[in-house]
Amino acid sequence: MMKDSAVGAELIPAVAAEVPVVAPALSVEARAYALEASALNTRRAYRAAWADFTTWCDATGHPPLPAPPETVGTFLAARASTHKAASLSMRLVAIGQAHRLAGHRLDTGHPAIRETMKGIRRIHGTAPAKKDAAVADIIRDAVAELAKRSGLRPLRDRALLLVGFAAALRRSELVALDVADVAFVAEGMIVTLRRAKTDQEGRGTEIAVPFGRGARTCPVLALRAWLEAAGIEVGAVFRSVSRHGTLGPARLSDRDVARVVKASVEAAGYDPTTFAGHSLRSGFITTAAREGVAERHIQNQSRHKSLPVLRGYIRRGSLFVDNAAARVGL
Repeated sequence: MMKDSAVGAELIPAVAAEVPVVAPALSVEARAYALEASALNTRRAYRAAWADFTTWCDATGHPPLPAPPETVGTFLAARASTHKAASLSMRLVAIGQAHRLAGHRLDTGHPAIRETMKGIRRIHGTAPAKKDAAVADIIRDAVAELAKRSGLRPLRDRALLLVGFAAALRRSELVALDVADVAFVAEGMIVTLRRAKTDQEGRGTEIAVPFGRGARTCPVLALRAWLEAAGIEVGAVFRSVSRHGTLGPARLSDRDVARVVKASVEAAGYDPTTFAGHSLRSGFITTAAREGVAERHIQNQSRHKSLPVLRGYIRRGSLFVDNAAARVGL
């Protein structure tokens, strides 16, 4: 791989950074800050996207950096049959950012790129494959099954499901929680997110989680029960538990959240392949929409900055609410 390509690979995690000088001129301190300009998951995604492009370039004999628009368009076309349009768009942003950070200019509006992407969207479509939302009824069924089991792991999984759902947390936010981030109050508990997807500068966000209607499905009582049974007083809230029921020191990962969700809904009789870690957050929004909760109140809990994205969840959750087809007499 070319030297410039290696520079791009080093700095590509700084997706959102506006670096006004070429990469070699950055000081060690500046590089360190640039690398932290984006969330960890975003940096991982862009590293993978850039690696995919450079691997393809090596295999086909094209220079990755700087790459002419025709090379980028050819790469996108080569991946169109195996990757969704959104994934290709992310790769395009990563490639463009690598060029900017290395002092090169890539015209992403060039016809070789623009028209290729337009054709890919037209032929393959842009609709994302959505996982099912774990709505309140599904959460209740999953928690009921967990209540039949003994040991630390069922207690942890019940708390994880209920807190993740009630606070509309992203997987990364859920596993990042420390004991110090949870304050039990008279009305329930206040969860403080030290850093979130929409709060990259770390200002912090407080989320209120009230007591549930029933003891079994109360997120506050479930979290208390887990912390007390596990003897956790400081550090990570959600930790590993061995098959023998022994508490481990390791904080759960975002992938572990998906595993817990899938295993819990499967035990309750649902198809685990249609659910993911994000199903807790989308389940809260969907349930709230079905219950007629005002958009602004849902947004307060979900912390969506983009109303169109939030309304996409709300619309999907409200498809059968006051549905006109149900009133035409069929």
